[in-house]
Amino acid sequence: MTPAMACLEVQTKIPDADSLEIQYQKGVIHLCDTGIKNVPNKYILPVFERPGEKKVDKGNIKLPVIDFAEMQGPNRSQVVKSLAKACEEFGFFQVINHGIPHDILHELEDVVRRFFEMPFEERAKFMSTDMRAPVRYGTSFNQNKDGVFCWRDFLKLTCHPLSEVLPSWPSSPVDFRQAMLLYSKQTNMMFQTLMNAVLESLGLDSTTENDDEEDILKQCEEGSQLMVANCYPSCPEPDLTLGMPPHSDYGFLTLLLQGKAEGLQIQHKGKWLIVKPLANSFVVNVGDHLEVSSTHQAN
Repeated sequence: MTPAMACLEVQTKIPDADSLEIQYQKGVIHLCDTGIKNVPNKYILPVFERPGEKKVDKGNIKLPVIDFAEMQGPNRSQVVKSLAKACEEFGFFQVINHGIPHDILHELEDVVRRFFEMPFEERAKFMSTDMRAPVRYGTSFNQNKDGVFCWRDFLKLTCHPLSEVLPSWPSSPVDFRQAMLLYSKQTNMMFQTLMNAVLESLGLDSTTENDDEEDILKQCEEGSQLMVANCYPSCPEPDLTLGMPPHSDYGFLTLLLQGKAEGLQIQHKGKWLIVKPLANSFVVNVGDHLEVSSTHQAN
């Protein structure tokens, strides 16, 4: 009798597309925690859209600098002219001497970092496909529609009206709500002051009766204030993906606390240029709504 040989068959299960998609929906932080060494195909951009293929100027762009304190002093008219020029020629400017205490900014950055460092199960409590949810944790740019995901996790907080939405905000870390509350109030006051100056630069003087100005101010008061905290984990192959794709913001003004990283780029005169961070300043950009409103006023 010929002895039979036992064969041991080892089967390797290849994750199906649905299970991988579920993993990607959990965000980049969760993906990195698994110890990946390469960027998954889901995040790899077409060749012509990759960072290494874009024509990015190696130098930094020097944005117009608006002194917020000067705007509220005797030199206001000159600052307003500079603001108008910045909006028209760049659509961006940096604000210094804004009056928001450095402690508030540092506490904000610290509490946001600690939020993203919490276990996935804690962050996942705020995942939602509802675009109108007062709190939404997610990934990419629009994880419900993006064919290729971008290398970003985010937390979005609706801030208006505060009394209604505050109970929905995360209660962990324990100081999260207080830090975000202070920041939202400070930036809202800053926004109102900047908007008044922008309206003044358009010839809509708040000291005179003007229906157009009242309409815009009413939109600002009744509109939404949204805070977005972005997290861009270290990427093993940064030339293949982007933290955020090229885009414009849809509101009136976006106030960006840039931090120390030189990852922000803007398009100016057909070139992509790197915005050099300015300590304790805000980068402000003109949104689509303001651009359309100002174009209407010009006509």
